[in-house]
Amino acid sequence: MPTTSVHTDPEERTMTLVAEFPVPVERLWGAFADPRQLERFWGPPGFPATFTSFDLRPGGRADYRMTSVQGERFLSLWRISEVDEPRRIVFEDLFSTEDGAVDETMPASETVLSFESVDAGSRVTVVTTFPSTSDLDRMLEMGMLEGYTEAFGQLDTVLADLRAYALGAGTVTEVVDDTHVQITRAFDAPRHLIWRAHTEPDLMRRWLLGPDGWEMTVCENDLVVGGTYRNAWAPTGDTAGEPFGFEGENLVIEPERRIVTTELMTGAPFPANVNDLRFDEADGVTLMTLLITYPDQAQRDMVLATGMTDGMEASYQRLERDVLTSAA
Repeated sequence: MPTTSVHTDPEERTMTLVAEFPVPVERLWGAFADPRQLERFWGPPGFPATFTSFDLRPGGRADYRMTSVQGERFLSLWRISEVDEPRRIVFEDLFSTEDGAVDETMPASETVLSFESVDAGSRVTVVTTFPSTSDLDRMLEMGMLEGYTEAFGQLDTVLADLRAYALGAGTVTEVVDDTHVQITRAFDAPRHLIWRAHTEPDLMRRWLLGPDGWEMTVCENDLVVGGTYRNAWAPTGDTAGEPFGFEGENLVIEPERRIVTTELMTGAPFPANVNDLRFDEADGVTLMTLLITYPDQAQRDMVLATGMTDGMEASYQRLERDVLTSAA
């Protein structure tokens, strides 16, 4: 976790976050100056940001939205007043309406991002000031403190060279808490190919098979928000096992970027989990991140005990070998 401190000061009406990273200050600045990098961490897991405009200059404006796994959208904008590369960015951070106007019913704030070199690399200090203590309290009640901490916890991955950081690491599974598991996998291929491989049935049938000895018998998806999908597999030849399948509903669809779905094993008596699948590209490498939300710890542990990670890695190796190589 790169965050070294985060605290509030009711008297000054501020929230301050300080984080250090083992990279030059110019590299840290670049993560905030590039909207494609910024949207990889400007929002906690499960609530990623999408910047629809970004004009980083005094008098400029940036518009973005945060979208929950249920498809709820929260719109915001920056009014940028100061840019001093690579040392300082100052902006008003405001909620907005669908037509781009400021939402006057929500708290406003001013944020100052300060960047400096330190012995270990570089440091960013984020100071957000509110017009009143009540506005600060309201944002804290909405989870801003926890959201900032979780959001900046993703920044070290953004700053890393994906080729050195993730390629060759295979499928990495991290137990986040009692109900959340995060899975990452890097591919030496552009994002649009990885998206196609996850959404086009003809391609999915070639790789999404788990261990050898299985075939995909059903691959159906109405790829729109509110649409449903169903996938099924069966053993082939002498492979032991029973046919099984998964089904669910598409909650969020952002082409080439994000798919959020419910997922329920067909015929199973337990509740569905929610899968938040994201694709991020840097220098031709695509990092796939899957955040799974389980209804409880028992179901989380039951699924992990099936050897899910090994089956996923077998599929991803097949994807690289049989799909991406021919499509490149």
